[in-house]
Amino acid sequence: MEQSYFVPFAEYGEDAFTEKRSKFTGRLWRVETPEEATAKIKAMREKYWDATHHCYAYILREGNLMRYSDDGEPQGTAGMPILEVLRHEKLVNVCCVVTRYFGGILLGTGGLVRAYTEGAKVAVAAAGVSEMSLFSVLLLACPYNLFGVVQQILPQHDCAVEETDYGADVTLTVTQPAGRLDALNTALADATAGRVAAEEIETRFMGRRIK
Repeated sequence: MEQSYFVPFAEYGEDAFTEKRSKFTGRLWRVETPEEATAKIKAMREKYWDATHHCYAYILREGNLMRYSDDGEPQGTAGMPILEVLRHEKLVNVCCVVTRYFGGILLGTGGLVRAYTEGAKVAVAAAGVSEMSLFSVLLLACPYNLFGVVQQILPQHDCAVEETDYGADVTLTVTQPAGRLDALNTALADATAGRVAAEEIETRFMGRRIK
């Protein structure tokens, strides 16, 4: 199973710049489906109907789906450069639209590629990047007299306590990077004479910001 992937940290990011009097605005969203991506693109076209171009790219993790459009700019000068920025950042579940208001000065093929690349880069920077990694969700119960011992062991194995239930025993719901359960249970068994063990109840992806 895939252990990690990268998505926008924020739900939305936006930034703008001017190049030879043309205004470029890069906007980026976290999306999950083609319908979400096309809805974002449509919304930009409707809201900024007077813009010259709305060039875009999106990548979805499900099915490894990628789409892009030059929206009237010369072929290969807009949509593909936006897509390449997203691919360089290894982003998925992402949609980026770079909107241009033409300023009257032609940029040329190279200038357009650089401008749309920059539009995607500033949008990525505005949203940030999060790494989604596979974690195990663990359940463990321990007697009250061993609770302190268990609390010392968990951080040593990159465990974070999500819930604590004080009943007949102390029951903890814990998250840990996937694949480390055996080492944790060995440490727990050694410290508690085999009285405490963690059980994996599910796995899920969890994110942390890296940019």
